[in-house]
Amino acid sequence: MKTIGVLTSGGDAPGMNAAIRAVVRYGIHLGMTVYGVERGFAGLIEGKFNHMQLRSVADIIHRGGTILKTARCEDFKTKAGQEKGVAQLKNHGIEGLIVIGGDGSFMGARALSNLGFPAVGIPGTIDNDLGYTDYTLGFDTACNTVLNAVNNLRDTMTSHERVSIIEVMGRNCGDIALYSGLCGGAEIIMIPENPPDLDEICEKMLASKQRGKLSGIIVLAEGAGRADEVSAQIAARTGMSCRSTVLGHIQRGGNPGMQDRYLGTNFGVYAVKLLQQGIGNRIIGIKNGQFFDMDIIEGCAVKRKFNKQLYDMAEVVAK
Repeated sequence: MKTIGVLTSGGDAPGMNAAIRAVVRYGIHLGMTVYGVERGFAGLIEGKFNHMQLRSVADIIHRGGTILKTARCEDFKTKAGQEKGVAQLKNHGIEGLIVIGGDGSFMGARALSNLGFPAVGIPGTIDNDLGYTDYTLGFDTACNTVLNAVNNLRDTMTSHERVSIIEVMGRNCGDIALYSGLCGGAEIIMIPENPPDLDEICEKMLASKQRGKLSGIIVLAEGAGRADEVSAQIAARTGMSCRSTVLGHIQRGGNPGMQDRYLGTNFGVYAVKLLQQGIGNRIIGIKNGQFFDMDIIEGCAVKRKFNKQLYDMAEVVAK
């Protein structure tokens, strides 16, 4: 291929800009022409294409979000919208497309491939909810954002002898809560993969109180409950002073950490190499430290495995 495109879709994630930068610069290195598509699949349908140069991606590797912007697009879920997107790509002479996003974005890439247009997916979502890969772009940075919040809240909770319930993102995946809770020394981690038992949690908090510990941190995944409701119930059952904090979209922003810059760069280069060979209908991942690609349909069908061993370890070391 001589001309390729790249877009970001769905929720933004730190590391997306690193991937865009790698796609543009490695593509140009191979003699390709590279177009950036603005605002995801919506921009694809509307023909929002920018011819990218080396300097187009200067000073972006350290920036969160995505310079190409992102948007949801209901029209692209229809056959007519997909065909219009393919027509726009062909009108610009684009022969292959790299899609950076989560499972919904991958379905868009799959739709293009089904219409005979080569597309490659790069996993970009802070949720880390794609089962075929160990890590997704943005997950590491999001966890560090939560970790900073845990550190700050622990200071004030200790000062006032209170319990802090911190609600984090992740939809139905508890990885952000699990990893940040483990590394932040949370006393309790509540995740949807292991439905929380409030009676058991209150017993643990009371036992901790009897040992003389009057403050604590509970990290709650949004798929496992609401921080304000959990806070009210624990306070009523234990008599402990509780405060709830919902971190929200702060977890999506911020400068990407080393791992997300590393993953973004490697994912981007790998995707360009696939398209150079005329290979589409693939998604890229990392497993046991090795980068790989697989069929989109097969990859999206892989069920995510809950790391029960890590969860059990977090419970033991929190005592």
